Amino acid sequence: MYRHSILTALWKQLRPRQWVKNFLVFAALLFSFEFYHIEALGQSIFGFIVFCFTASSIYILNDYRDREADRHHPEKKHRPMASGALPVSIALLTGGILLFTGLLSSFLVNKLFFAIVLIYFTMNVLYSIWLKHVVIIDIMIIAAGFVLRAISGAVIIEVPFTPWFLLCIMLLSLFLAIGKRRHELSLALEYSSNSHRKVLGDYTLPLLDQMTSIVTASTIVSYAVFTFTSGNTVHLMWTIPFVIYGMFRYLYLVHVKGKGGAPEKLLFEDKHILITVLLYAIAVVLIFTIFE
Repeated sequence: MYRHSILTALWKQLRPRQWVKNFLVFAALLFSFEFYHIEALGQSIFGFIVFCFTASSIYILNDYRDREADRHHPEKKHRPMASGALPVSIALLTGGILLFTGLLSSFLVNKLFFAIVLIYFTMNVLYSIWLKHVVIIDIMIIAAGFVLRAISGAVIIEVPFTPWFLLCIMLLSLFLAIGKRRHELSLALEYSSNSHRKVLGDYTLPLLDQMTSIVTASTIVSYAVFTFTSGNTVHLMWTIPFVIYGMFRYLYLVHVKGKGGAPEKLLFEDKHILITVLLYAIAVVLIFTIFE
């Protein structure tokens, strides 16, 4: 029973729900119309697994460093290390194995992909130690992590990517990161404390709302331009309504429902967003199939 509880806590510590972020590795596969090629699909799956391993090792490191502060947070106090359900030694050993496996396998398969994964890990370590306390830089680092995932997806299958594609990924990532900070700040104000994340003291709700407005508009415009300049087919423009609705729905959940602290959870918890994402993916595949 004890061993079972440890394994359960360890699985929770790996944060498998957050692996959904790593599906961005498949973005290049989708928009390059390479998903029919088994080799390219296999390479993308490999890239996804490597990022899952690397990300989980980072989550372990972050939770190890924040375990004392997490114990005073209304939600994060239930995390495995903060609650004491998972021994620190087991967590760190698992994180080391995952990181070593991910880096070694990526180095053996694709050197440039390995470099991107290493940059991703280094950037997140710096974020955990220092950059998460620097206002504005903290949310930009979060967005950069998504961009690196998207770039790695193109590198691993050796296809080109357009600047507009990366700009869309960056802006959408900023959109989610700002929403996450807004949720955290709302919780801090509700509990009359900003002690859990120091950088929250440098933000205000009006500032974050203004940043959200700018990024929302920029993301929609950038995606619209991308659909016309992607080099595949202009019929991608028919997917613009899905992007607009998805972003507006997310804003509704953040501002009206008080959600947004865990974007990866909303994908599965909110049926509207989940259906929108599925319909979007189906629409892209159909458009490429019919008009390619």
